[in-house]
Amino acid sequence: MEYICESCGTLLIHSNQVTLDSMKDVHNQLCSVKRQNIVIPVPQIPQRSSPTAQPSLSTTPSPSQTLNSPPTQQSTAAPASGGQTTISLTGNGTNYSKIEGPIDPEFKSKRQITGSYQGIKVWGPVDAPGQLGIWGTEVTVDFDICVADGACIEACPVNVYEWLETPGHPASEKKPFMIREKDCIFCMACENVCPPQCVKIFQKGQ
Repeated sequence: MEYICESCGTLLIHSNQVTLDSMKDVHNQLCSVKRQNIVIPVPQIPQRSSPTAQPSLSTTPSPSQTLNSPPTQQSTAAPASGGQTTISLTGNGTNYSKIEGPIDPEFKSKRQITGSYQGIKVWGPVDAPGQLGIWGTEVTVDFDICVADGACIEACPVNVYEWLETPGHPASEKKPFMIREKDCIFCMACENVCPPQCVKIFQKGQ
């Protein structure tokens, strides 16, 4: 009796059928071809579920948000400035006023305010560049008398003054400008040291 393996073609022969069947069973277990053809199921490894993607948060407002959101308020604060200026230091004026001191202490009752320069009042007459009038309200300087000695700037303890260019003026081409007039402490130092006596300090309300 014989048995031929359909997978590998091996021939098994034995006279006893029972023995042949046993040989056949052993061969089927050991047949390399059959073993290669057996597909061993691979256990399925459960895949980790990826985290649910979070929806991106859009920064673009929706139409409803745009309609309902209050309008952005813009700053209405005015930029810092030195104040209003209506007086020019240059011009084609023909009046040249180089006069002697002292400043007239009664000028406020005799002159009119003709304009301002960076918020500082200017008392006329003014005909730039040769005639500039008297400047200031409490710290006042007659620019037509001033010779730019600089003593007032040096004497002031609170730095009320700074130089202002006045090209073309016959007395001097720069003047002590009372840009920080509000800081005056009324010590009278500038008035007392001015050589041509062109400075007059008025107490508040005078």
